[in-house]
Amino acid sequence: MITPKIIPAYKYNLFFIPFVKGFSAFLYAIFAIPILLVIFPQTGTAQNATEIVKKADEKMRGESSRAQMTMKIVRPAWERSVSMKAWSLGEDYSLILITAPARDKGSAYLKRGNEIWNWLPNINRTVKLPPSMMSQSWMGSDFSNNDLVREASMVVDYNHTLLGDSTLSGYESYKIQMDPKPEAPVVWEKVIVYISKDEYLQLRAEFFDEKQEIVRVMEGSEINEIGGRLIPTRMEMNPLQEEGKKTIMIYEDIAFDIDISERFFSIQNMKRVQ
Repeated sequence: MITPKIIPAYKYNLFFIPFVKGFSAFLYAIFAIPILLVIFPQTGTAQNATEIVKKADEKMRGESSRAQMTMKIVRPAWERSVSMKAWSLGEDYSLILITAPARDKGSAYLKRGNEIWNWLPNINRTVKLPPSMMSQSWMGSDFSNNDLVREASMVVDYNHTLLGDSTLSGYESYKIQMDPKPEAPVVWEKVIVYISKDEYLQLRAEFFDEKQEIVRVMEGSEINEIGGRLIPTRMEMNPLQEEGKKTIMIYEDIAFDIDISERFFSIQNMKRVQ
């Protein structure tokens, strides 16, 4: 992923304020507070858990999508909102365009396979992100660059274990542990997710570091029908070790399974998309 000449994007743009990492989301949210813990036989458990995670992932992703979102960054002394448009095709292609505030308008992120690019219109530069920057904060938020473009796949890059059942906000849910596979582009030691049984809603995700300590929690709420699907339209990321900090992502509009081709996700189009 590293090109011979890489321009440190943090010198030119607020996208690269140091932080934490996670969704890669926007990774994926799910739910908490186990009520019943059932030990399942090992045979078939991983397959069943993987199927559940796959269904939840497909529901939020679709074959392709177009979305409008607003991200609210909350800090003890200030708050900031960022508006954006996003397009995706499968797991290999995604493009995010910043539409507000004015100082960041026109900036864009592009993912093509394993390559991640950032367009900086204020200096007329295209920057290729090295792997070392994927865990850094995106625009000073509690989401990372990896969350943003979903370099890590919750289906492909993890082994899944069904731990038992839980109830969250009235939803009967699966509690699933996700352990990263060797060499996967994942920074977490493990992730525990909670997915509703009826609609495969992603309601909570708990992120653990190498010390097996939970350091971040992402929660999905405001369940509404949007784009013909019932999904959480509010995703809130909370870094547990940093009091007073959180980032909220609000989905305002989503269209799933749109007509879009790989040609849309080009460096040239990243510079002119609106």
